[in-house]
Amino acid sequence: MSRKRVLTARSLRRLEGTLFIAPWVIGFIAFLGFPLLFSLYMSFHTVKILPNKVAYDFVGLKFYREIILNSSALYDKLIPYFQEVVLMVPVIVIFALMISILLNQKLYGRFLFRAIFFLPVIFSTGAVLLQFINQGEGNLGFLERFELGGYLDTFLGDSSWAKPVKEVLNHFVLVLWYSGVQILIFLAGLQTISTSAYESARIDGATPWEVFWKITLPAMSPFILLNLIYTVVDMFTFPSNPVIELVNTGNYGFNSALAWIYFFIIIIFLGLVILIYSIMNRRHAKNYA
Repeated sequence: MSRKRVLTARSLRRLEGTLFIAPWVIGFIAFLGFPLLFSLYMSFHTVKILPNKVAYDFVGLKFYREIILNSSALYDKLIPYFQEVVLMVPVIVIFALMISILLNQKLYGRFLFRAIFFLPVIFSTGAVLLQFINQGEGNLGFLERFELGGYLDTFLGDSSWAKPVKEVLNHFVLVLWYSGVQILIFLAGLQTISTSAYESARIDGATPWEVFWKITLPAMSPFILLNLIYTVVDMFTFPSNPVIELVNTGNYGFNSALAWIYFFIIIIFLGLVILIYSIMNRRHAKNYA
């Protein structure tokens, strides 16, 4: 009798879990899983939209070969943007870590500063996002979009420093724009570090630099990896990304093949990021063991 009750309770818990996850599974299959598989199907076909139907002519790997071997459209868009991503990802993550450490201190007005740094995340949703995209927000023309470029031109004139200063400010605004979520994640990670660990380090005479390298940084290791992955995906999938703009042109079959090639490029890049981070993390652990 008791065994039947145990089985019944276990079955009920499984049923409850299934019911809770069912809406997400149904939504994933209907709105993400099926479109993904259908786009993979279209990547092997030439899609023709006729008056009464949609015709699919099988062409095999034609579009993949054309994009990889014969077309420079992907590389012309991807390589410059890839260089930007390689530069910006570590800068954003390091900046977010430093700001989160500062905001985690008992400073006057720290809650206001936390809200300010998170504002771009709020502005990146819904109609506000569409407005920024229409203004070219994803490009490096931030200063011109907000009419700051003209003021800088007036102030700097024809100075040789004009262009470098504008580039630095553009990249700084980009870092601020993309670091809101990362700062929030790092703040959550810093809250998991026990204050007793810092107190013990101070009693032992550890310097702030030693505390950072031996306590804070190892404890933040999982959150650093999480933010690296998030930042890479965020920058590669932003709507105004030039490669995504390229995907939105041309025929459906070609676009689908281009999107899948781009997807695998992102996966490979993420794998390299995780591999490099794992090697550096092991070296850090060995040096400060």
